[in-house]
Amino acid sequence: MAKAPLTDRFGRTINYVRLSVTDRCDFRCVYCMAEDMTFLPRQQVLTLEEIARLARTFADLGTEKIRLTGGEPLVRRDILQLVKEVGSFGLKDFAMTTNGSQLPHMAEALKKAGLHRVNISLDSLDPDKFQRITRTGRLSQVLDGIDAAREAGFRGIKLNTVVMKGRNDQEVPELIEFARRKKVDISFIEEMPLGVVTEHDREEAFCSSDEVREIIQRHHTLVPATTDSGGPARYYRMQDSPVQVGFISPHSHNFCGTCNRVRVTAEGRLLLCLGNEHSADLRRVLRAHPVDDIKLKQAIVDAMDLKPERHHFNTNGDVQILRFMNMTGG
Repeated sequence: MAKAPLTDRFGRTINYVRLSVTDRCDFRCVYCMAEDMTFLPRQQVLTLEEIARLARTFADLGTEKIRLTGGEPLVRRDILQLVKEVGSFGLKDFAMTTNGSQLPHMAEALKKAGLHRVNISLDSLDPDKFQRITRTGRLSQVLDGIDAAREAGFRGIKLNTVVMKGRNDQEVPELIEFARRKKVDISFIEEMPLGVVTEHDREEAFCSSDEVREIIQRHHTLVPATTDSGGPARYYRMQDSPVQVGFISPHSHNFCGTCNRVRVTAEGRLLLCLGNEHSADLRRVLRAHPVDDIKLKQAIVDAMDLKPERHHFNTNGDVQILRFMNMTGG
C-alpha cells in the first residue's frame, strides 16, 4: 500500500498521531487521574516493538508528526530505544509530552536519540500549590528538567498549563513572565472533562481561554501569530518577546473543523476523537498479524470512517468520557 494521506469522511487529512507508551505516571495530577489508580496489567500494554511498528505504519500512511505521550512516557523502561527508532523515520516533527520529572537526567539523551521537541507540564510556580495539583510532584525537579531541556538544545520547548479557577488562574501573569525569562513557549489549556474527578467542581473551576487571554492582555499586548503547530493551539505573540502564547480551547473555541490527529492508547486502541469513544482495536491486529503490515494498514485506513465530525464537551459535571487523561494520552 503506497504512502498516501489518511482522510476521514469530512475531508480532513489525518497526518498527526499521538502514541501513548504507558498509562503510568510518577505524578497524580488532579485533572488527569484519580489519587489511587489501578493501572493496566503489563500484557495489555503494547510492547515498545509494537509501538515502533505502529509509528512506522502511520508514517507509511502519510503521518508527518508523531508525539509520544503517557501517562508519563519517561517512566517507561527503555523509552530511549523507541525514541531512537521513531527518530529515524524522517518525520517533519517528532515530539514528546512529559511532566519534566525525568528530564534532568534524560533530556540530553532524548535529543541525541532524535527527539525534536518537548512539551512540559507546568501548572504552578508555587511549590506547595504544585504539590497539591500534582499530589506527588516536586516543583524543583521540574524546573531543573526545563533547564536541562534548554541546555540540550531541542528544536522547540513548550510549557503546558491547565488553568483552573481558584487553583492556579491567579498565576497566569507569573507563568508568562517565567516563559519570557526562559525563552520557551507556553500554552494555556481548558480542563477537559475526562474521568470523574473528586478534587474540584469542574464547572466552578472552568477558566476559559478568553478569560486567560484577558488576564495576559492587562500586562502584554497579544498579536495573533501565523504559526501553525499542526495541533489544536491558537498562537499569539508579544511585541517585545519571541515567546509564543498558545490557547487550547476544547470548550470555548471548538477546533474540530481542522482536526488532523488521532491517538493510540497504551493498550493499542486507536481513538479517533479525544471527546468520543469511537475507536478501533489495533492491538488485536498487531498480534494477529505479527509480520505482515497489510492488515494493520487496512485497519487504520478503515478506522478513519469512525472519526466523528466534532466532540461535545461540557463543564456541568456530566462526564460522558469515563476514561482518565492518563489512559488517553496527552
